[in-house]
Amino acid sequence: MNLLQNIPIGQYVPGDSLIHRLDPRSKILFVLWFVMIVFLADRMISYSLLILFVLLVVKLSRLPFGYIMRGLKPLLWIILLTMFLHIFTTEGGAILWEWKGITIHEAGVIQAVFLSIRLTLLIVLASLLTLTTSPIDMTDGIEKLLSPFQKWGVPAHELAMMMSISIRFIPTLAEETDKIMKAQMARGADFDSKNLIRRIKSFVPLLVPLFISTFRRAEELALAMEARGYRGGEGRSKRRQLRFGRADMVSMVTALALAVVLLLMRDI
Repeated sequence: MNLLQNIPIGQYVPGDSLIHRLDPRSKILFVLWFVMIVFLADRMISYSLLILFVLLVVKLSRLPFGYIMRGLKPLLWIILLTMFLHIFTTEGGAILWEWKGITIHEAGVIQAVFLSIRLTLLIVLASLLTLTTSPIDMTDGIEKLLSPFQKWGVPAHELAMMMSISIRFIPTLAEETDKIMKAQMARGADFDSKNLIRRIKSFVPLLVPLFISTFRRAEELALAMEARGYRGGEGRSKRRQLRFGRADMVSMVTALALAVVLLLMRDI
């Protein structure tokens, strides 16, 4: 059991693809924009367009498709649970199946399929954002996007640093969890038991050392930053300045065009 291999979010894979070379601000804005426009899709042809578009972005990133899709594995149960809830609770359209008061409507099945596609696309794009953007670029991008709000007292640099560290710690905590699980399994813990109660109990000894390790890593990081003279963003200079290029403008125009196409499809 290797959790690190199943959680690509938070990891960075160096590369020289078109997606890697994009300005981090354009990638962050595109993902946020996609989170909103994905709700404009209301029929299968719209979702097919979104699927093809995301597959094209994955192709341009030059990252292994299987590696990206492994990020769905830890969230598979959430997707399936959401599907079942919509299948059995959403009413409308023809009745597809009925048994002892349990009814499955056509609208419930359609809504479950659409919602699962929506979650999958969002997870894949979020994974691509972190896989193609280094932690330093991510921090600089978030800070630049938040800098206009500094006039209202928003600590842009500190917020960007916290978000960047949080994302970066996802694979670190996954690796730490994997080590602790292997140590507990060597002591007889059964994390793969078919008995749900026994399986839940086996995770209790995992939480305490994981919390202790998390706090220890946070303290070590704070001491390291303080030892290097970190005092926040005031007076800090940057070696690399972010600049929007032609590819970034194309990505913004593409995002806008995608939203327009989805809006037109709703009227068809």
